[in-house]
Amino acid sequence: MYDFANSGYTTVVLTAIFNAYFVRVVAGNGPDYDGFATLLWTLATSITNLIVLATAPVVGAIADHGAHKKRFLAATTIACVLFTAALALVGKGDVLLGMALLVLSAVAFHTGEDLIASFLPEIASPRDMGRVSGYGWSLGYVGGLLVLGLCLAYIGYAETQGASAEQYVPGAMFITAGAFALAALPTFLWLRERAVPTPLAPGETWLRVGFARVRDTLRHARRYRDLFRFLVTLAVYYCGIYTVVVLAAVYAQEVMGFDTRETIILILVVNVTAAVGAFGFGLAQDRLGSIATLALTLVVWSAALVLAYFIETRAGFWVVANLVGLALGSSQSAGRALVGLFSPPARAAEFFGLWGLAGKLAAIVGPITYGLIAWVSHGNHRLALVSTATFFVVGLVLLLTVNEARGRAAAQME
Repeated sequence: MYDFANSGYTTVVLTAIFNAYFVRVVAGNGPDYDGFATLLWTLATSITNLIVLATAPVVGAIADHGAHKKRFLAATTIACVLFTAALALVGKGDVLLGMALLVLSAVAFHTGEDLIASFLPEIASPRDMGRVSGYGWSLGYVGGLLVLGLCLAYIGYAETQGASAEQYVPGAMFITAGAFALAALPTFLWLRERAVPTPLAPGETWLRVGFARVRDTLRHARRYRDLFRFLVTLAVYYCGIYTVVVLAAVYAQEVMGFDTRETIILILVVNVTAAVGAFGFGLAQDRLGSIATLALTLVVWSAALVLAYFIETRAGFWVVANLVGLALGSSQSAGRALVGLFSPPARAAEFFGLWGLAGKLAAIVGPITYGLIAWVSHGNHRLALVSTATFFVVGLVLLLTVNEARGRAAAQME
């Protein structure tokens, strides 16, 4: 249900509406011919992930040690809801305000995403972890679909009344914030904190304990070598995933000529495809193995982005978008499940903090690489997008060095 709740934020703010609004209206004046508005957007997302990169492992370690995962999750949820609603204040020319509110809301979102993922080893056995993760991820896409559909209905009505983007985007932000708050309630009503707190020793502080546990995890990297190999692999291919997530709508509008309504409909359909992909590949993961399943999704990613470079028609772009959808949900779900399989239960939040660290490192490198290529090439979004396929190819090569059986055995030994 939390996957269901927070997916509206990703879909509306980062993927479909606010990103394109920021590039075209807030930081620009129509089409982004020189790529500078796109660069500003990718800079804001990179700052976000730099902050999360620095804080995620320590937050996870403190949450594990003090059994504070649910309490921390509540704080990040409230913060994300409030700052998402505040995005309604951002209008034309409010570049700094828009970037600041985006960073604050997205830091809260990503921290909460790491915390909810750390509950996975508590509620699913290793045998069922891929399937349960797939269920959650596919339900998340349903939540994203629902919120985006509500926004589409509202925008359609607003446009019939003659409203411009500056007038209807704030309403979409309120819808997203409200849906997040409402759908997250079941998590806080029924999800139990099963971890047992470890009392602080005299003179210790939570912050010192957090840093100490992270240092201990890094010192024992050899014991969890397949986990760390996979985190490096994940960091590489996530560069591509995060790039597509935060720039899909921008590409659709700047290159393919989609308007806001057409872009929302495209993202709606891709969310359906992504839910199907997460569900189907989640079932396949428990039968074929996580490594084989993930490798297949990376092949689909690579093929889709290379195909996108040559596609000129809207019909062809729809094909590419749905290929991306199939790979999107499944590759993220498979990655989350693998981290769960390689994590000792007592260090789940800590290792999922490292998962967040790897992902956020990718979210810094990937989008800013796209933004820089688009800017240096004077707005050549096709070149920027096809370069993203490199991340998936390299990720596939690195994935072949990970031994799933050995990684699972190391986690069970602890």
